[in-house]
Amino acid sequence: MKEITVEDLLNLSNPIIIDVRSPIEFNDGAIAGAINVPLFSNEERQEIGTIYKHEGQAAAKWRAMELVSPKLPRMLSEIKSYSEKGELVVYCWRGGMRSKAVATFLEFAGIYAWRLIGGYKAHRHYILEKIPAMVPNQAVVIHGMTGVGKTEVLKQLKKQGYPILDLEEMAAHRGSIFGTIGLGEGNNQKTFDSLLFAGLREIQGADYFLVEAESKRIGKAVQPEELMDIKFKGLNIYIHSPLEQRVKHLVSEYVLPYKQESWFHEKISLGIEKVIRRVKDQEIKNMLCKFLKDRNYHDMITILLEHYYDPRYTHARQDYIGDFYDIFAEDPSDAAEKIAIKLEELSFFPVISVNS
Repeated sequence: MKEITVEDLLNLSNPIIIDVRSPIEFNDGAIAGAINVPLFSNEERQEIGTIYKHEGQAAAKWRAMELVSPKLPRMLSEIKSYSEKGELVVYCWRGGMRSKAVATFLEFAGIYAWRLIGGYKAHRHYILEKIPAMVPNQAVVIHGMTGVGKTEVLKQLKKQGYPILDLEEMAAHRGSIFGTIGLGEGNNQKTFDSLLFAGLREIQGADYFLVEAESKRIGKAVQPEELMDIKFKGLNIYIHSPLEQRVKHLVSEYVLPYKQESWFHEKISLGIEKVIRRVKDQEIKNMLCKFLKDRNYHDMITILLEHYYDPRYTHARQDYIGDFYDIFAEDPSDAAEKIAIKLEELSFFPVISVNS
């Protein structure tokens, strides 16, 4: 049986990483890019664990064999379908029985796969140890009031070859009360860390990176101290855009794609309830309630920006001690174009081939 360390796995050019843990384990945290082909369902894993606890290892192994045997052909066939795309690497929680069993079955079927030594646990330990030293020592931080399209600006600059860390994408959260709309429930810390490690590997070799100004916590995830320290000391670019354009951008991002969904209005309502608890002005509370009831999302967003988000953002800016450069832009595309010009003036050039 071929075995591979985490470090060697990361040096493979095009690995196909197969996670054989149960779906609930996979969803709790996995190696970035891994494919879940579970040996046991959530219920089966729980059943085997109960048998192991009450009847011992032998009885648990026998029940595991009974559960796995009927599904082996389908499972091996699924893994085989991925084998043409790159080298197979199989892992479980600690590199124990499950990954050993699957790698052995694959070998019997003439399909050769690496088994990850130490499994997901070893991978997580490795990336947490490595992340702090991987952060480039210079940050260019993109600021701007809610709705200027900072994330869209980063995406456009990434296409031009600038080294980007899109932390909101890694967290699956836009960093606000309404941050998970259309994005599910947001990623947990384990998933965020795994995606951050992958993102840092993408920009490896760059001596700077572009990132959006975010509070330390983004949804369920918390940024590492080392990353926050570099951001606070970085160079800052502040995007200014007209209020109406910001409202238009937020309507297109948060409202138009989802307003016909059954869950949409309820999720907006829950967010507005949280805002209302923090707003002291009764007139503003009344206006928000009225616009919410009328489903007048455009005017509701306008009020939120002027009386809730903008005052808070001005305060958050004070944490950043580096120089600020102002960019006045009509929309995110205009901002990205002007920021690229400013970056060149400041000797920050694209470093990543857009074709790679």
